[in-house]
Amino acid sequence: LNRSIFGIFRLNKMVLQLRTSQISPKECISPRFKSCFLSFVPLLAWLPRYPFRENAIGDLISGISVGIMHLPQGMAYALLAAVPPVFGLYSSFYPILIYFIFGTSKHISVGTYAVMSVMIGSVTERLAPDSDFVIPGNDTNSTTLDIVSRDAERVKIAATVTFLSGIFQLLLGLVRFGFVVTYLSEPLVRAYTTAAAIHVIVSQLKYSFGINPQRYSGPLSLIYTVIEVCALLGQTNIGTLVVSIVTIIGLVAAKELSALAAHKIPIPIPVELITIIIATVVSWQMDLKTEYRVEVVGEIPSGLQAPVAPAVSLLGSMVGDAFALAVVGYGIAISLGRIFALKYAYKVDSNQELIALGLSNSIGGLFNCFAISCSMSRSMVQVSTGGKSQVAGAISAVVILVILLKIGELFEELPKAVLAAIIYVNLQGMMKQFGDICSLWRTNKVDMVVWVMTLILTVLFNPDMGLAASIAFSILTVVFRTQLPKYSILGQVPGTDIYKPVEDYNQVKETPGIMIFRSSATLYFANAEMYIDALYEKTGVDVAKLLSHKKKLEAKRLRKEKKAAKKAKKEAKKRLSVKEPKDVAAVEAGPDPDTDTPLPRAIILDLSPVNFLDTVGVKTLRNIYKDYGEAGVQVYLCDCVVESMEKGDFFNEKVTKSILFSSVHDAVLYCQQGNSKEVMQGTHL
Repeated sequence: LNRSIFGIFRLNKMVLQLRTSQISPKECISPRFKSCFLSFVPLLAWLPRYPFRENAIGDLISGISVGIMHLPQGMAYALLAAVPPVFGLYSSFYPILIYFIFGTSKHISVGTYAVMSVMIGSVTERLAPDSDFVIPGNDTNSTTLDIVSRDAERVKIAATVTFLSGIFQLLLGLVRFGFVVTYLSEPLVRAYTTAAAIHVIVSQLKYSFGINPQRYSGPLSLIYTVIEVCALLGQTNIGTLVVSIVTIIGLVAAKELSALAAHKIPIPIPVELITIIIATVVSWQMDLKTEYRVEVVGEIPSGLQAPVAPAVSLLGSMVGDAFALAVVGYGIAISLGRIFALKYAYKVDSNQELIALGLSNSIGGLFNCFAISCSMSRSMVQVSTGGKSQVAGAISAVVILVILLKIGELFEELPKAVLAAIIYVNLQGMMKQFGDICSLWRTNKVDMVVWVMTLILTVLFNPDMGLAASIAFSILTVVFRTQLPKYSILGQVPGTDIYKPVEDYNQVKETPGIMIFRSSATLYFANAEMYIDALYEKTGVDVAKLLSHKKKLEAKRLRKEKKAAKKAKKEAKKRLSVKEPKDVAAVEAGPDPDTDTPLPRAIILDLSPVNFLDTVGVKTLRNIYKDYGEAGVQVYLCDCVVESMEKGDFFNEKVTKSILFSSVHDAVLYCQQGNSKEVMQGTHL
C-alpha cells in the first residue's frame, strides 16, 4: 500500500513536470521500461558485456563436456518418464535454450533430472497404463501390446503435465512468490531426493532383469511393485541381467579411475558416453536383440518435431501433479543456484528463476519435452571444466542439436539395461545421503525426524503425494516446537551481564530473591497455558494455590471477627465492638502449608525469544502480572514486543511501562538496588 501511494505521488509529480515542459515523455517512460524489460530478459543485459577473451574458451570446453553428458542422461531419464528415449534428448535441447535467455544463474546445468523424470513417469503410467493398450490376438487367449499407441499417449501426457507445471511456475514468478521455496528445508529436500531415488531404482528393475511387472499406482505402489518384481525373478532374462551387471561394474570402476585421475586431466572423462558407445557396438555386433532377446532403445527419429498444443482435456486430472513438479523443480534449481551464486559472488533472482523455469517447461511442453530442473552432477562438471556463464549451457544445447540431426539414429541398438545401469550409478550420490541421519541425530533431532518421516512418506506414497505430506509434517514440527519449547530459569555468569540457563551451565549463579524465567519459543495462543504452568513449576510458586490459601485465611479471619463482634455485643451493648486493627485485612497469606518454598521478591520474564504477541499472549502476561502482584511478588518484563502489548491494551493506570527493561541485567540491577534514580536511568524501555 505504501509503495502504491508513493507511486501515485511520483506519477503526479511526473505529470506536473511534463505539463511544465521540465522533462520529456521519453525521459519519463524509457528508463523504467528498459529496467523492467532487461530484468525480464537478462540475456540482453549481460551478453553485450560478455568478456569474450576471458570466458569463451572455458565456456566452449564446458558446454561440449556437459552436452556429452546430456546424451546418456537424457536417454536414461526418458525411461524414468516412461517415454521413448529420443524425448529425453528433446528435453535436453529446447528448455536449455529458453533458460539461456531468461535465467540468472551462471553455473547451473538445467535439463533432465532423475527426480522430475520419475514424477513424470508416475503420471504417464497412471493415466496411460499398459492395460489400456492391450489388443486381442488371433488366438482366443493371446494378446499383444500396442506399444506405438501407448508411447504416443504417454508422450502427450508428459508434455501436457510439463506445460501445466510451467504455467504454475510462471504464475508464481509473476506474483513474486519465490519465497515458496523456504518451506522446503534442506533436510526435507535431501530426504525427498533420496526417497525419489528409491522410486527410480525400483522403476528400473524391470529393465535390469528383463521382466514386465504390473504397473501399480497410489499409496504403497512401491511396495506392491517390489513384491511383483520378486515374484517374477524366475522369468529373468539372463542376457539382460548380464548386460546390466557388466555395465554397472564397468561404470563404477571407470568413475573411480576417473576420480583418481581428475587432478591430472583438466577435462573429465565422459564415462557414460564411452559406455553407451561400447554397449551399442557390442549389441550391434552380437545382435543381442535377436539372439538373447535383450530389449534395445529402438527407432530414434532424426530431426526436430513441430510444436503441438497440449491436451486440454487432461489438465483437470493432473493439477496436483503439475503443481508438485513446479515446486520441486524450482526448489532444487534455486537451492543449487544460490550455492554457486554465493561461491562466485553474484546474485540469483529467485522470482526471475521461476519465470525462466516456467517458460522452459511451458514452451518445452509444446515441443513434447518433459519437465526439467537442475542436475548437480552436470553443474559440477560445468563448473570444473571452466564454465563461467550461461553460454556454456547454450553450447551444450548445440551439441544435443547435432546429435538429434545426425548422430542419434546410431544408438538404436543400445540396450535399455545399459541406460538403467547409468541411472543406478548416477544415483549413488543420493543414496549416500542416508548418512544425514547420523549427523542430524548429533546436531538436531527434530530435523532428523523430518528427514526420516519425509523418506517414509515419500516411499509409501507417490512422490507428489509424499511431497505434500512431507511439507505438512515439516510445518507441523514448527507448531510442536512452539507448543513444546524449553523453559529455563536463568542465572548470572559471575562478573558479567550474561545470563544462561542454570540447568545447562555449572558456573552460573541464581540471584537471591530474584527468579529469571525464559521460554525458547514465542508466546501465543497454542502455548499460553503451558507457559503459565512451566512458570509455576520452575519458580516453585503456584500462584493459584497461593491465592486460594490466602482467600481461606481471609475467610477464616472474617469468621473470627464476626464471632468476636457478636460476643462483644452481648457483653456490653453500649460499648463499641472490639475489632481487629484495620491493617489486619492486609495479612500476608504466608507460604502455602503444602510447601516450604519462600516467595521471591521479584520475577523477571525474559521475552527475547518472543517475536510477536497475539491477544492471548498479552492477556497471559497481564494475568501473570496481576496474580503475582496479589501474592506480593513484583513482575518485570525484558525485551518484549511493546507494540503488540500497546495494541492489546496491556498498559493502564496501574500497569505502566516502568516494568519494562531493555535487558535482563538492567532488571536485576533495578530489583537489587530498589528503584533508585541512578539505576532507573537508561534501563527502562
